[in-house]
Amino acid sequence: MALFWCTEALPLAVTAFFPIILFPMMGIMDASEVCIEYLKDTNILFLGGLLVAITVEHWNLHKRIALRVLLLIGVQPALLLLGFMMVTAFLSMWISNTATTAMMVPIAHAVLQQLHDTPKDIEEGSDNPTFELQEPSPKKEVTKLDNGQALPVAAAPSKPRVQKTQEQIRFTQCMSLCVCYSASIGGIATLTGTTPNLVLQGQVSSIFPQNPNVVNFASWFSFAFPTMIVLLILAWLWLQILFLGFNFRKNFGFGEQEHQRKDAAIQVIQTEHRLLGPMSFAEKAVTVLFIALVLLWFTREPGFFEGWGNLAFANAKGESMVSDGTVAIFISIIMFIMPSKIPGLSQDPEKPGRLKAPPALLNWKTANEKMPWNIVILLGGGFALAKGSEKSGLSAWLGDKLTPLQNVPPPATVFILCLLVAIFTECTSNVATTTLFLPILASMAQAICLHPLYVMLPCTLAASLAFMLPVATPPNAIVFSFGGLKVLDMARAGFLLNIIGVLVITLAINSWSFPIFSLHTFPSWAHFNTTTHCLLNTTTPSP
Repeated sequence: MALFWCTEALPLAVTAFFPIILFPMMGIMDASEVCIEYLKDTNILFLGGLLVAITVEHWNLHKRIALRVLLLIGVQPALLLLGFMMVTAFLSMWISNTATTAMMVPIAHAVLQQLHDTPKDIEEGSDNPTFELQEPSPKKEVTKLDNGQALPVAAAPSKPRVQKTQEQIRFTQCMSLCVCYSASIGGIATLTGTTPNLVLQGQVSSIFPQNPNVVNFASWFSFAFPTMIVLLILAWLWLQILFLGFNFRKNFGFGEQEHQRKDAAIQVIQTEHRLLGPMSFAEKAVTVLFIALVLLWFTREPGFFEGWGNLAFANAKGESMVSDGTVAIFISIIMFIMPSKIPGLSQDPEKPGRLKAPPALLNWKTANEKMPWNIVILLGGGFALAKGSEKSGLSAWLGDKLTPLQNVPPPATVFILCLLVAIFTECTSNVATTTLFLPILASMAQAICLHPLYVMLPCTLAASLAFMLPVATPPNAIVFSFGGLKVLDMARAGFLLNIIGVLVITLAINSWSFPIFSLHTFPSWAHFNTTTHCLLNTTTPSP
C-alpha cells in the first residue's frame, strides 16, 4: 500500500480499499472488523467540518472576510504581505487550503496589477481582467491534488500591459508564495484544518483505545495555534528578506510612496467589497452557526474545566459521550434545515396558487459536488491499515526492533523524524505520509518509553510543511499555474522555510505542549505487554 500510495499507480482511494480484500484472506481480521474502520468518528468529524466549510464557501462569506481584513491592513508592501498571509491562514483553519488559495490568489494578482500599473493606466480607469474570483471560466487549467483528484484552477492572468521591473516581478513572486505557504501553515492550527490532523486523532483512537480522548479540538488548538502564529511570522519575515531585501523602512512604506498606485490598489478591494452588497440573511445565519460550532467545540471537553459534554452527556467514567464529530454533524443538519431567506408568503412562479419556501442554507446537490469522498475512503484505509498492523503483531515486532533508539536524546529523535517527514511529504500526499508514519512512530514511542504524542504530534505538523515543489500540495500547484514562478524560486524559498518549520515544531513540542498533553510521563493507556517496563519508570526524559 505504501508503494502504491507513493507512486500513485492507482488512485489513492482505490489503494485504500486493499485491507477489505487482503486482511480477511490473510487471516488477520474479519471483514466486518475491517469495514468498521472505514467510517469512524474521525471520518464523521471530517464530513461535518467540510459540510460547514462548503456552506461558508457557498454563500461567499469567506470572500467578505478576506476583503474586509485587507481594507483594514492597507497596501504598504510588508503590511500587504502580512494582510494576505493573515487572511489566508485564518480561512484555511476552517475551509480547505485549496479553496482558500484559489480565492486569494486572484485577489492578490489584481491588487498587484493596480500597484504596478503606470499612472496613465490608472487615469484611464482600465479594467482588471485578473479580478475574477471563483467565476466559471471557459478555459480552466487542471492541477492535480495531493489526494489524486483533478481540480479546475482559475486560468492564469493575462500578460501585463507594461513590462514589469525586476523589483515588481520579485514582489509578485513573493505575494504568490505568501498565499500558498500561509494556506498550508494555517491548516495546522485546528483539528479540522487539514486532513493529517484528523489522521492523527483517528490513529491515536485506533492504536490506543484506552486513551481519554486526549486529542480533541480544544487540546489540539492550544498546542497548534501558537505554533502556527510563530511559523507564520517567521515565514513573513523570511519571504520579505528573500524577495524584498533588508530595507524594512521601504517595505513598511516609510520611503517614497506612489500614492496614486496605492490608492488604485485599495480601490480594487473597495470595489469588490462594495459589489458584495450588505450582508444577506443567509450570510448572517451562516456566521452565527459557524461561531456556535467553534464555541461548542471549545467548550465540549476542554480539560481545564468541566465542559458541557462532561456535565450533560457523561458516561460512567465522567467522560463526554458526545464527540467533536457529533457537534459538527448537528450544526450541518441545522444548515440543511434553516432557510436562506426570512420565510414569507411568496408565490411559486412555476406553480401559481402555491406558496414557495425559500431554499435551505445548504442542499445535498451542493454538498455532494464539493465533498471529497476519496479523502473519506483514504482516511478509512489508513485506520484499517493501522488496526491490521496492531492485530497481526507487526506493530509490536517493529517496536522491539526500534529499542536501540532509546539511547538517542528525545529532542534529537523528534528533530530527525520531523525532517524525514518534511522531506517525504514533498513528493507524497500528506495524508498518505501521516497514515504510513504514525503507526510506526507509535510503536517506536512505546518501545523506547516515550509518550506516543511526543513523536506523533510534531511529525503530523511536519507533514504540512510542503513548501518546496509545485506538486507537493494543491495550494503550491495553484499559485504555480498563475505563472511568474519557477520551480527554483519555490524550492529556494521553501527549503529554508522547511528548516524553520521543523525548528518551530521542535520548540513547540519541547515547551508549551508538555502541560497540555502531560508529555513528562508515560501514560498508562499507551502500554502493551512488551512495554509494561515503561510504567515502572513513569517519567519521560525531559528535553
